[in-house]
Amino acid sequence: MSAGSEDSIERIYVINLDRKPDRWLQISRELRRFRSNSGSSLFSITRRFSAIDARYLATDPDERILQPTYSLAEQLLVEPNQRLQIDASSQVRRIKMTRQEIAVALSHIEVWRLIATRDIEYTLVLEDDVYFQRGFARSLDASWLSFTNQSKKRTAFDLLYLSFKEVGISTQDVKRSRELVRSPDRWIWYASGYVLSRSGAQKLLNLLPTHGPIDLWLNLQFEKLDVFTVSRSIIEQRIDTVSTNSYSVLPVLSQVGVVTREKPLLPQATKLPGPIFAVGESGTGLTALATALSMLGYTCCSDLSELPSSELDSLLDKKHDCRFNAYVNIGSFDSELLRKIEGLYADARFILTGSRNTWLPMITPSKKLFLPNEHRDKWAALSAFLEVEYPALPYPNSKDIVQQDIISHPKEGYALPFKRLKFDSSPWIMSQKGWHGIAIADIGQNENMKPATTQTWSSDATFNDTEWMLRDDTFPSNLSLFVPENFASISTAFSNLTLRKETTSVRNFTSAAIASRKSFKYGTFAAEIRPSNVSGLITGIFLHRNGPRQEIDIEFLGKDTTKMLVNVYFNPGTEGTKLEYGYRGTPTLIELGFDASKDFHGYEIEWNANVIRWRVDGRVVHERRIWDPTPIPNLSMEFNVNLWHSRSTKLAGKLNINELPAHTEIKSIRINQYRETITSPLKSSAA
Repeated sequence: MSAGSEDSIERIYVINLDRKPDRWLQISRELRRFRSNSGSSLFSITRRFSAIDARYLATDPDERILQPTYSLAEQLLVEPNQRLQIDASSQVRRIKMTRQEIAVALSHIEVWRLIATRDIEYTLVLEDDVYFQRGFARSLDASWLSFTNQSKKRTAFDLLYLSFKEVGISTQDVKRSRELVRSPDRWIWYASGYVLSRSGAQKLLNLLPTHGPIDLWLNLQFEKLDVFTVSRSIIEQRIDTVSTNSYSVLPVLSQVGVVTREKPLLPQATKLPGPIFAVGESGTGLTALATALSMLGYTCCSDLSELPSSELDSLLDKKHDCRFNAYVNIGSFDSELLRKIEGLYADARFILTGSRNTWLPMITPSKKLFLPNEHRDKWAALSAFLEVEYPALPYPNSKDIVQQDIISHPKEGYALPFKRLKFDSSPWIMSQKGWHGIAIADIGQNENMKPATTQTWSSDATFNDTEWMLRDDTFPSNLSLFVPENFASISTAFSNLTLRKETTSVRNFTSAAIASRKSFKYGTFAAEIRPSNVSGLITGIFLHRNGPRQEIDIEFLGKDTTKMLVNVYFNPGTEGTKLEYGYRGTPTLIELGFDASKDFHGYEIEWNANVIRWRVDGRVVHERRIWDPTPIPNLSMEFNVNLWHSRSTKLAGKLNINELPAHTEIKSIRINQYRETITSPLKSSAA
């Protein structure tokens, strides 16, 4: 094989994360299988490059090296889509790179620096999740011979792809040789296996800064480089290796309508050790730890002065199933109780976040973890202790909150009849019969919960586009595309959201949606509307966010507007956490006692830290407390009112096109945001 000698591949760099030693061992075994022309294995010329870890990217990258955004137009240039055009809109739509994409790009750039400064002509660069195809050595030798025959220059190319996927044009349109294909006439995905010459590395460094994912940016430099591919991809990414990358373009493609199917994304079912019990002193990261355990897939009960009596009874009586498998910062967990629990559960684990002086001496050492707040890599400590995969998500940075007192549920005589529909299945949904959540003392009258910000819109006022926006996007389960033109003021009495049959490049229907430009956390969110009663359509009044996905809904199904659907989606994490599990949520259908489509009514979501209430014309008709059946969403969200065509006929009914155009009428929208709740010092739960 053409390696290990002058004018051949003299060095191999494998980009490998320090926390992925298994991948290094795996690819090392692969490299030992192959021999160079000198008879030595490829591993003998291999060097491991310690990849830059997204986990430790504390600051934004130096924009002289990497600019962390790119345009939708650049994505479409490399991978055209017949539904989308490279136009002014795609030119200005910027996509923010994920932390993982930034780390991958910076790792490749650092390898280029090494290549440019070494007295070696050709270097093979590999990512650590690849394997070599059958016939790898033979194909590479044939390609190298082709270069030798074509050029007498010492450096015959800048960049040679050994791993690639062609995009943009059909491979049938490319005139191919047996060994080599020149690449500037088409586009290439993947930077997982390529040969870079020393001069090519210097050219790439001269072209800095990069922007966008590194494989995308390389395509945009083809005209400035001498680029080839082998006749077929001879290095492939392993399908048995779970990728921890996060792709920035996918949410954008979903918004513009290219992604047309929303699949249920449910956490992978794995057996987690436990139950887990965590105690500590005030301000030592207990609330963040509870979030971290939730992100790992634990059903976590936290920040209470005591457990609900039914849960404590279940915990101490192994004849019953516990609802939770992690308990963090529970004030009543003293030394005696924890010692008893250790005797009951052989797999129980214990975590302390405070001082070693308050450690639990009676707990078996192998079952306990000291996790001080200043620990540099809490994920590393947790994943080793719990024997789970190191997460590809940032460790939460949430502040500790006060332990809260449980109260008895108030009488629910105000609630209208309701029916729970099918829920998603996830660690963050409690669907056990007879369970009604955890009631905390109502903080709705607290001084801190009085309105601090008010934002309104009404049909008799000029549209304020600094506070409100008309959406121009969609989502996978929506068969219509929102366009601003479908929002119109009919009179000072009301405005219309109109859904009509109108073909666009991505949808066969258009509609309208209004949304707040700002995001809000806690408050009351209300709209006075008359929803459409056309089957197949849904009118929504809701709060929503992604990364992680959280949502609080009011929806009217056009097939039966005598009912109101309320829903909550919850995923744990802090800002930027890519947890978007669930597509059903936790829907509940409420009997209104009237037909909402016949007249205007006021609908309101009251969102507090411990309870969500839904009101109709000022009357509470339904409420959910903590873990009834989800935790309460705890991150800022946008407020929306929309009309859309559901892909699910089972949910919304079948659309009769003859009933279009359809309208949802809006009189007003109002937001009252509460002041941020002040976190009180924690009671110590260390025993």
